[in-house]
Amino acid sequence: MASEVRVEEGPFGPEVHPEGASPADRTLLYLHGDPRLAGTPQDALPTARELARRTGQSVVCARYRPRFPLALDDVHAAWEHCHARGPVAVAGKRLGATLAAALLLRLRDTDATPPTCAVLTSPILDFTLDAPSLYFNAAADRTVDADTLRLRAAAYIGLTPPTDPLLSPLHGNLHGLPPVQVHAAGTEVLLDDALSFATRAAHSGVAVDLRIYEDASAQGLRQLTAAAEFLREWCGTARLTTPGLTP
Repeated sequence: MASEVRVEEGPFGPEVHPEGASPADRTLLYLHGDPRLAGTPQDALPTARELARRTGQSVVCARYRPRFPLALDDVHAAWEHCHARGPVAVAGKRLGATLAAALLLRLRDTDATPPTCAVLTSPILDFTLDAPSLYFNAAADRTVDADTLRLRAAAYIGLTPPTDPLLSPLHGNLHGLPPVQVHAAGTEVLLDDALSFATRAAHSGVAVDLRIYEDASAQGLRQLTAAAEFLREWCGTARLTTPGLTP
């Protein structure tokens, strides 16, 4: 586990490098996101610092435009930049997780080298936005307002059909994807997106690690440790030997 990290501006957004890391080391492409389908790469830096420290991997916090398909094009370009250095994992939260899952589909469909693995946190995976949890958890989820989410989603998707697989990966073919870890809180409005994606991916032969937490507070305390362990396991970074991480 790296004790120090440094942050520098890269061509596709801020980059966090652990002590002793080199460009040839494995990289994590991290995609920011929040309930309003907005935010900046800088918002992801606290998470990126912790993941870099806990995994020893460099983390690139990619910029992307707040419209589809421009956002996916930006993420794909950032992926190419990272992949030129060596093996890459991908992770994201909310809309960032949407784009991470969509990137998996696009890379598979173009026979490109896939990420080593992916971590999806509270993902938006179905822009039809008709999952039961949007209604059942509306009162319990204080992080996302379902009505506001629909307004923001409409601005993001524009004229794209909501069932387009690269917009809503839950509607895509999930065969042949790399290992995926999915995080969600049992009280969040997007719970069903996470559950449905994990189920369909498992049925498609994908290695899936599904983590459901009691609420957003419990998720925040524990998911970083779980994500770091998953990334170390599937990225196969030989120089990382520190066991027993704590939140």
